[in-house]
Amino acid sequence: MVSRDQECVWLTGSAEFGMYNLDDATLYRYSRQTAFEKIGVEGQKKLFSSSVAIIGLGALGSVIANNLCRAGIGRMRLIDQDYVDLSNLPRQVLFDEEDAAAKRSKAEAVFNHLSKINSKTLLEPVMVHVDFYNIEELIKDVDLVLDGSDNMEVRFIVNEACHKLNIPWIFGGVLGSGGNCMNIIPGKSPCLRCFMPNISPAFSFPTCAAAGVLNMTSNIIASLESAEAIKILTGSPDINRKLFVLDVWNNTAEYLDLAKNSDCPVCGRRAPDA
Repeated sequence: MVSRDQECVWLTGSAEFGMYNLDDATLYRYSRQTAFEKIGVEGQKKLFSSSVAIIGLGALGSVIANNLCRAGIGRMRLIDQDYVDLSNLPRQVLFDEEDAAAKRSKAEAVFNHLSKINSKTLLEPVMVHVDFYNIEELIKDVDLVLDGSDNMEVRFIVNEACHKLNIPWIFGGVLGSGGNCMNIIPGKSPCLRCFMPNISPAFSFPTCAAAGVLNMTSNIIASLESAEAIKILTGSPDINRKLFVLDVWNNTAEYLDLAKNSDCPVCGRRAPDA
């Protein structure tokens, strides 16, 4: 059963938002997570009441979706227009050979797998190509947006929409053995355009198909995005405020300080009616 809205295909979700409660079974299920003092029971309750949108369900997005669903996020919007392909299986952890053979949509496949993992998280799979026309509708009612895209144009669209709607988002990208990620908090941190001021949204970066990508890289970056998501959603002061850059093949990892650009057209100078 599907409904269509702004050229999106919204697949029927599972569960109901807010159906989490602190009964004995739930407390036991999350006991190892709540035992971690930085989260605790109060932090877990915040996760139960939180909502996120994951844009792109490939190498990054499938790991993020898996991590956050298991962590007990209350509502997750799973956004991707693509279909499962055999070449996805080495690194996109929620798909299997049956999904590839059936050419199942990634949104549906992720929904199918996560529904069996956590029946209390409301899952909202959406098949759509993200663009300027639908991005605000897709994210307007969530607490956080996570980047699982492999497309710079989509990332710039997300960056602008999140700043307009005052929604934090987490940027992440991988290629070859390298990856990076960064929290972008409107009004408090540099945005994507601040440190990529001269790159056209249509600029053609090397692709994973051409340059390759290691699943170890995407797993690490996606796990870091997931950890930062939990920090943001629980209100932790420990969120990363730098750009993290990793290369698993060359054994390097560093945090880079970035400055907010006062001339940034997105988060610096703002239009009078913004």
